[in-house]
Amino acid sequence: MTNNAEPKKIRVAIIGSGNIGTDLMIKVLNKSDVLEMGAMVGIDPSSDGLARAQRLGVPTTAEGVDGLIAMDGFGDIDIVMDATSAKAHVANAEKLAPFGKKLVDLTPAAIGPFVVPPVNLEEHLDDDLDNLNMVTCGGQATIPMVAAIAAVTPVPYAEIVASISSKSAGPGTRANIDEFTETTSNAIERVGGAGRGKAIIILNPAEPPMLMRDTVLALVGDADQEAIRTSVKEMTDRVAEYVPGYRLKQEVQFTPIAPDEPVHTLLTEGADPVTTKVTVFLEVEGAADYLPAYAGNLDIMTAAAQRTAESIARRLIAARSNDNTPAEV
Repeated sequence: MTNNAEPKKIRVAIIGSGNIGTDLMIKVLNKSDVLEMGAMVGIDPSSDGLARAQRLGVPTTAEGVDGLIAMDGFGDIDIVMDATSAKAHVANAEKLAPFGKKLVDLTPAAIGPFVVPPVNLEEHLDDDLDNLNMVTCGGQATIPMVAAIAAVTPVPYAEIVASISSKSAGPGTRANIDEFTETTSNAIERVGGAGRGKAIIILNPAEPPMLMRDTVLALVGDADQEAIRTSVKEMTDRVAEYVPGYRLKQEVQFTPIAPDEPVHTLLTEGADPVTTKVTVFLEVEGAADYLPAYAGNLDIMTAAAQRTAESIARRLIAARSNDNTPAEV
């Protein structure tokens, strides 16, 4: 006899009742077939995120991670998603460490390895790690493009410019600007495969608010341009599976580099010579689950975190199903 009962969903807690945490909660409640909300955690009792969670029947606490640990249902929560700040996540991770929870970090703290779902999520699911870092919004949008180019040819240098609406940059984003540039630059190298990476973020005050725009610039040697175009298009489609508003703004551009152009100052010592600048132009429109459509920078982070948490959840469900399935008789 075989046990055909459907495995239960995996319970998650979200720390941070601001825009990102609230959008993530709405995604879990409305769009996930393997996750269910176990707790919404904040520090401001009057926040819209906590109020909305209470209306939706989600257990809440305004006592931060200490309040989460003290909650009656804490033991049933397997995944904790942190949408606070880099500094706060360091403290939160330390307090949660003894409890064996899987942490999905939406801050630039980068305690755990960088994860960009279409590039390297699968390899980290096999690791026995308790903390996965979602890099930054700019990283989630642009690193897939760097990786797509690097899959065809070596990339001695890659630079990304993330332009977002000033209205979509809340206190957490503004407080982490320095961490944004450092974390994204590191991930361009370690995940994207560039020899050297650089990241720039622009907060644009334009009215009406602009959609997120990203420019990826990569310096390469002689390479198959059609193969790069194909690789970029395929990667775009993979990201769009979980971020439907992610798209190329125009065809990939290839610009010859003159022999006397001083790009050598951008390269690490011993890097391969470069002959071509590859430029990719992206636009990210949000799904407007909770945030406005122009906040694609926040939406791509919550969508990537949801994707990561769901992949972890499916592994947990499969493992528990195998453990609980009686042998056939």
